Amino acid sequence: MTSQEEKNKQRDRQIAENEEVRQITGNIRVSAWAIVFAIILGTIAVWTGWGWLRH
Repeated sequence: MTSQEEKNKQRDRQIAENEEVRQITGNIRVSAWAIVFAIILGTIAVWTGWGWLRH
């Protein structure tokens, strides 16, 4: 294997590792937003239900 091929493989491995980290970070960010959205919807539902029961 030539030196250039080895460099290309190393570069490709580094790119793949960076992309994996970026993908994980994106997934965590989406999950955090989903949790916040669910909490907000749950709070609205409880607040609305409480109002109906107290009415």
